[in-house]
Amino acid sequence: MLETTLNQNNKPLIDSLRSIPVLEAFEDQELHRLLEMSKIRKYKVGECIVEEGRTDTWLYFLMYGRVRISKEGKEVVVLQRKGEVFGEMGALDSVRRSASAHAATDCVCLATDIFYLEKLTGSEKQAFGYVFYRLMTEILSRRLRQTTESLIKAKGRINLKFW
Repeated sequence: MLETTLNQNNKPLIDSLRSIPVLEAFEDQELHRLLEMSKIRKYKVGECIVEEGRTDTWLYFLMYGRVRISKEGKEVVVLQRKGEVFGEMGALDSVRRSASAHAATDCVCLATDIFYLEKLTGSEKQAFGYVFYRLMTEILSRRLRQTTESLIKAKGRINLKFW
């Protein structure tokens, strides 16, 4: 992995972040704050980004490339759209990672350490925290819907086999 610290006044990077659907609601000041908590990480194909069973507070936004998510060695999904988020559950609840993420191709991620949210104070913490946690709620809600749909389809296949 190659890691780069960010210049928060980087207009092209701010514009690139704004093109990510889940970050559209962020104001410039909030995007600058996000960059303060973040690093750009470049991974070569096959490199581990997140290891199942480990604990950390990093959340990842895919900037380009593809990332394979796996659970107990079995592929769950391959992320390939700019702005897709992974690592959010472990980052939010500080529990061991429930899945692994590996670079399926060379890829670049914006890695954000949400531990820094705790360092914010007063109205800044409330304002940024509100937007950030709303973002996480939307992501988790979408993932729960997808999981529910997959479960319903799987149950339909199982029920068909037994009847």
